[in-house]
Amino acid sequence: MQKDRRLTPKMKQLILTLGIIFLLIPLTIFIGIRYFGDRAYLFISVLILFYTFVPFIVSFEGRRPQAREVMMLAVMAAIAVVGNLGFFWAGPFQAGTALVIIAGICLGPTEGFLTGAMARLVINMFTGQGPWTPWQMACWGLLGFLGGICFNKDKEYIRKDTRFKIVTGPLVGVIISEAVGFVIATVTKSQYGGWWLYAFGAIGLLIGLIIQRNRLPADRITLAIFGFLTTFIIYGGIMNIAAMVMSAAVPGSEVGINWTSLKVLYISGVPYDGVHALASAVFCALLGPPMIEKVERVKIKYGLYQVNGPTLESEVKE
Repeated sequence: MQKDRRLTPKMKQLILTLGIIFLLIPLTIFIGIRYFGDRAYLFISVLILFYTFVPFIVSFEGRRPQAREVMMLAVMAAIAVVGNLGFFWAGPFQAGTALVIIAGICLGPTEGFLTGAMARLVINMFTGQGPWTPWQMACWGLLGFLGGICFNKDKEYIRKDTRFKIVTGPLVGVIISEAVGFVIATVTKSQYGGWWLYAFGAIGLLIGLIIQRNRLPADRITLAIFGFLTTFIIYGGIMNIAAMVMSAAVPGSEVGINWTSLKVLYISGVPYDGVHALASAVFCALLGPPMIEKVERVKIKYGLYQVNGPTLESEVKE
């Protein structure tokens, strides 16, 4: 019996989302900077938001969309907006980033990507739009996507949230990678810090996730560590590059698009990114397990587990 090799809607979603994150969005931001000098940032932001809807629309292939599915996305995005604006007075110490990661865990990678990008655009309508908006949308969308890819939502893990289950995955990968970076910096007589932290942290995180193989459990400790590492390394690492590009476009600025400027920005950005990452860790640990459990109940109650077949709701009733 020959197997059906056609791509499922979920696989199409995943492939489209990966293409949008790593190809289409960077290309769009580059074109905006290269040909419009960051003046068309609002148009680029809306264009990125449109991109995020494409994989979500693909998920409705062969069936009609339900209002409850769109409502869940809207609610999770609204919660992320409120979580960010509610702590606006505290600077980088805010709950929005953690809530985007939680949204990805609850709804899936594509939906987490959409939630993050949409929430960031709405937040900047209150705090101020600018050339930083497309970058922030891309970063939050990426964090939501990673949350959906890397975690296991099984309730067994949520209830046993006091046990340390991250084992030898991302945490060990980052620790070893940073240690290797420190040794290299010592041997080459370089100052360890700044870009070294971000670069070797990103390498360790990637290797750790590959070593982990299985999805991470959604317990408090794992959520906190994941929130800290991804916020500091990925969000901070990308936004420091964005700061260099935006500063270089300012007339009279001494910042250029070069390695020296980037190193200075990485070093000066460590305290800010550290506070931001700490906030993500705290709010992931506090809000993650109860929110995931509540959203899972809602999804079961309203039959949102529809993946190429009957809903989980109908299976439970049977």
